[in-house]
Order: sequence, then structure tokens, then C-alpha cells
Amino acid sequence: MGSISAIDEKTGRKFYLDDPDDMKPGEEVVFVLSLHGGGSVGAWQRLYFPAVDYKEKYRLVIATPSAATKEPARRWVGEADDEHLRNIVDHVFEKYGRESIRSFWLVGHSQGGMTSNRLLREDPFFKERVDGWLSLSGGRIGPIELPASFFVPVRGPMPAAPQGDGAPRPGRAVAPECDISFIFAAGEHEIVALPETSPWAEKYGAGPRVRLADVVDDQPGQIYDTSREGKSTPAWGLLPRPGTAQVYVYPNARDGRVIADVVRLDKGHTEGLEPRITEELISMVAGAPGGKARAARA
Repeated sequence: MGSISAIDEKTGRKFYLDDPDDMKPGEEVVFVLSLHGGGSVGAWQRLYFPAVDYKEKYRLVIATPSAATKEPARRWVGEADDEHLRNIVDHVFEKYGRESIRSFWLVGHSQGGMTSNRLLREDPFFKERVDGWLSLSGGRIGPIELPASFFVPVRGPMPAAPQGDGAPRPGRAVAPECDISFIFAAGEHEIVALPETSPWAEKYGAGPRVRLADVVDDQPGQIYDTSREGKSTPAWGLLPRPGTAQVYVYPNARDGRVIADVVRLDKGHTEGLEPRITEELISMVAGAPGGKARAARA
């Protein structure tokens, strides 16, 4: 047990697979499938969201793959990637035992978050199995705006948003038709403002949002967008540094579902998550209800 480079035997593609070093056969675990953003790779994602540092404490199994498409930038597109992700889930269920998967979460940064959203909306395989989605700057279920400066360092000015209240656009996810817990985390500089309400919380009859104690990190994250060093913006992200995060939860959601918003102050889109806020997010993931993996069709 520990950290290995695993292989999707159906496609030959490799992915990272991390589990507790002291894991016992048949032990219950929380399974996390962690997807990188556009232009990135699995190795970067493991450092951006270092859940691996908490795999012993919270009994995590973490799969971190890389997308196949490389031009014009590496990103999750097409059936080949979707098949690979389904194969990874089947591999984990078989390796650890379906009955040992206490809960299954999709975690995605940026385009990896929007890919998570797409899978939950369109793919019955994931709808039937996923218990929660942690969106790391990968779209929020509900209204949110990105500042005009967000895309400037990489792609030029942000394109106009599609019209219509239900239209997906950068920063905004589309509500899936399945039951999941949902956590949204973003940097302060990559959003105009965090809404005070959540349609996902309303769906589950949760109470008004409650602000928890701020999470203060005296250590920086482990990674950043090195390709933009010296020419980035606060919205896109600067160098890693210590910071403070605001944590909001919507309490008493039906069936105990976890619904939360997290804002990392003075941070943008690409600074890696600091250790204490990483653990706070992992703690919420590990504490959320599960069971869909066990009930899903084989």
C-alpha cells in the first residue's frame, strides 16, 4: 500500500493511485477521483490539491489521472477520456472491494471541475456512483461571476457569457439531476463576489449559510502556474504564499448532505492549496454521507 503508478489495463494508460500505507484488507475508505485543469497533468494536480498528505488520517484512496488530448492544450474531452475515467473507477472498486468504498467523490480543478459537472449531468455511470463533488475553481452550482481580468493572462479577454439563466458559462456549473453533496472553493480574486445563497442548498432544504471560523495557513501551497511567472495577474494566480480562507456551510441539508462554499482570500485560480485549508476540505469530504457505490449496479 502507499503511492503507485497504476495502469488502466483496458487502455494501457497510467494514473497515480494513492492509499493509506497501513491500510488493512476490507477497510472502509473514501475514494477521490481528482481531475486536473486544462493545460495541466496529474502530477501537477497532486501538488495543487495535496489530498495525499491526509490519506492516512482520513483513510483516502486517491486516483489522479492525466487527460489524453494535448493539442492545443491538455484537457478532458471526448469518449476516450470518459472511458478511461470509468475504467479507473472499476479498477478501484475491484481492487478495494465495492463494499469498502464508504463514499466516492469527484474533485476537479478548473476544466477538471467542469468535466466533473458534465459527467454528473450526462453519464449514468457517474450519476449512480458519485456521492459528492468538490469543485476547485471548476464551476459553482448557482450564480457566480468571474472578473473581466480572469482570462487575460492566458486567452485574452473573457468571452461574453451565453444568455439565459440556465446556460453554462465559465465559473458557473449546471445543476445535475442526481443526489450529491457539493463543495465549491475558489480564490477571492477569481470571482466578483460569493453569493449568499445556494440553489443546491435550497434543493435539500438546508438552512441559511453559516460562516465557520476562518482557516489560517502559515505555510504556502506546493505549486503554481510556472508558465506565467512574472507576467500573471491576481485573478489567474501569483506565487504560493500563506493565507486565510473563509468557510461557509449550509446546515441541516436533507440526508445529511454537505453543502459549502470556501473563499481563499487574496488568491487566484492557480495557487496550490495550503495545507490547513486542504485538510478542512478533506474533512468535509470524509464526513459527508456515502453509500451510492455499494448500491450501484456492477
